[in-house]
Amino acid sequence: MLRAMKKKDMLIWEKEAKKEAFRKYLESSGVLDALTKVLVALYEENDKPSSAVEFVQQKLGGPSISEYEKLQAEKSDLQLMYDELSTSYKEKCKEIEELKNSKVVIDAFSDRLEDKGMD
Repeated sequence: MLRAMKKKDMLIWEKEAKKEAFRKYLESSGVLDALTKVLVALYEENDKPSSAVEFVQQKLGGPSISEYEKLQAEKSDLQLMYDELSTSYKEKCKEIEELKNSKVVIDAFSDRLEDKGMD
């Protein structure tokens, strides 16, 4: 029983040590300070925003949800445009190669005609 209590106490102590290490990390990296400032700003707002999450995101420098959705849609449109242009580019490269090959054939045929004096 005593051994089980010691093991339980040890697990609790390890868990608390991990929490404390993480808290120190957040503090030393400035996260706690940044979050505190944002939450104080939200608290001091006379007209509370409809979306507290969006308020926090804006204050921390991230795009709002609507901006994010707009950027996602723009990215999707640009990806489609890129895919179309890429396909078109590949087709044009193929056409150019075919034209080069046909020019080689025509030039060879023309050279043969000249050799035979049939130009």
